[in-house]
Amino acid sequence: ETLWRALPAEFLGTAVLVFCGVASALAWAGQQPPVLQVALGFGLAVSAASLFTQGVGAGHLNPAVSLALLVGLRISPLRALLSALMQSLGSIAACALLQALTPPQVRGELGLSKPSAGVTQIQALVVEVIVTFQLVLCVFVISHKENHFEGSAQVALGVSVTLGHLVAIRYTGCSMNPARSLGPAVVTSNFSQHWIFWVGPLLGGVLAAIVHNSLLTPKRFRCGDCLSMWKTDAEPEHKVEARP
Repeated sequence: ETLWRALPAEFLGTAVLVFCGVASALAWAGQQPPVLQVALGFGLAVSAASLFTQGVGAGHLNPAVSLALLVGLRISPLRALLSALMQSLGSIAACALLQALTPPQVRGELGLSKPSAGVTQIQALVVEVIVTFQLVLCVFVISHKENHFEGSAQVALGVSVTLGHLVAIRYTGCSMNPARSLGPAVVTSNFSQHWIFWVGPLLGGVLAAIVHNSLLTPKRFRCGDCLSMWKTDAEPEHKVEARP
């Protein structure tokens, strides 16, 4: 029951995140918005979306986060797969709605993720790995059962997303989230170099899970831990709700 309530919440939360974030990046009056505006747009959107999805065990809002939680044995493979699917659909729906509501001269590429001029694919990939790495590390620390963030968890996540955008916007437009990049790519039918924004964030998330569980908070996993995570109703050791 919890899983089937969480999946629509993943759809809704990701849709709100992508709609608000991408809308903040549109070029009105022919002028690109300041980097700080876009960074705050995505950061605040993540804080809001993670807040209203926290009550149903959802709020990953990002396939890289879902994969990292799977690698960290916090959720089952089925939950990770279905969450990523709903996140992707939410992003596509949000971008389709945004395109319908936005004047043609303002839409542009609808916040399409792509390397900036002069930035190579490898450079863009590494930047995406790094900014997603710091985001997912924050997710793991905040969602740990002994964290002391309480009501400030959503603020901390928003700060992490804002930081990632301040760093990466000039390089790649900043994704940190494959679902966020998928929506504009589908709606504009432009998948040029799109692989970067799946491989980079997913790799960054996996690396963050490994570093957290082996270095920052070492934990010895037993075979039973791995097997239990194949059950969708397995009780996780840590809280994972309300984390983008």
